[in-house]
Amino acid sequence: MKKNPLRVLAAAAIVAAGFCSVAFIYSIGLSNQNASQRDFISYWAAGQQLMHGANPYDFEAVYRLECAAGRESKQPILMMRNPPTAFFLVLPLGLLSPKTGLILWLLTLLACLSTSIWILWRLFGRPNNRFHLFGYVFAPALACLMAGQFGIFLLLGVVLFLYFHRSRPFLAGAALLFCALKPHLFLPCAAVLLLWAVRLKAYRIMAGLAAALLASCAFSFCLDAHAWSQYSRMMHTGGALDESVPVLSVALRFLIDRNAVWIQFLPQTAACGWAIWYFWKRRNHWSWINQGLLLLLVSAMCTPFGWLSDETMALPAVLYGIYCAVESRRSLLPLGLVSGVALTEVFAQVQLTSPFYLWTTPAWLAWFLYATTSNRKSAK
Repeated sequence: MKKNPLRVLAAAAIVAAGFCSVAFIYSIGLSNQNASQRDFISYWAAGQQLMHGANPYDFEAVYRLECAAGRESKQPILMMRNPPTAFFLVLPLGLLSPKTGLILWLLTLLACLSTSIWILWRLFGRPNNRFHLFGYVFAPALACLMAGQFGIFLLLGVVLFLYFHRSRPFLAGAALLFCALKPHLFLPCAAVLLLWAVRLKAYRIMAGLAAALLASCAFSFCLDAHAWSQYSRMMHTGGALDESVPVLSVALRFLIDRNAVWIQFLPQTAACGWAIWYFWKRRNHWSWINQGLLLLLVSAMCTPFGWLSDETMALPAVLYGIYCAVESRRSLLPLGLVSGVALTEVFAQVQLTSPFYLWTTPAWLAWFLYATTSNRKSAK
């Protein structure tokens, strides 16, 4: 059925008006000091450093920039811990004030979230319902918007890969550059992707990823020839592994021996081993839309470092679970309860560092297993 161009134009106008309204609302309530209280300020400071040819991972310089923007000196410094592959996203912030930069950043995140939700609706067969709108009230996505974090970019990378991995493999591989913003979240998926690509000779996907990474690294080198060594130094001296991060692997380490950092990486190592076994048992009928989403949830649950906002990448699996539950006439009440509690924590402004978020990744996984039981049995 052909689409009415007037309806398409009207829909585009409504979306544009919505984004303009959001920008206007934020411009009223925001100031440079408001922006300095969010994680976004670390990206803004990195962009400022890059724009002036300075080290974006310099603690003292970033601290001075954040204080000048209105962050109180008693508050801990916020550093961008993403590798230099993220420079292409934060560089434009170096041209803007904290307030203007935050408005642009939030609009970009909203656009990426809307695009991801629309693509997922198409990917799952354009169902004649509005369950895909759940993405706008998904607690990790809202936490990402409130903090101005990177999680929605991770979601966009996952969604683009799922949508294009069959029809446009090179583009699908290039989209994985967004996942390289926080590669530690995807190691089990990366192990399976490599095996899958070699087995099916899907080399165009790997070529797309390699090309995107090469272009990103070349761009970062042009901006800062010493970026990778500076990043390595920052990660070694920044105390990231000493933080009480609300993920299960960190909780396990702190429970056994706080000083034994290697314990923190055991769950991810086990997840990589399980992922390889899981793929190999299903190598003849592997589906990234089904088994791949389970793999994504396990990766998120076993990560050695992460925040609630990073769990935005789990939205495709949660939405897929909704559609499977509706098809098999299973209750949506479990997801409603889980989402309700998570949203309550987010709107109550529970700090992202709080251990009260330890339960969320197992909850998304439990929902997926509950909702897709019949689908996974038929796929065996």
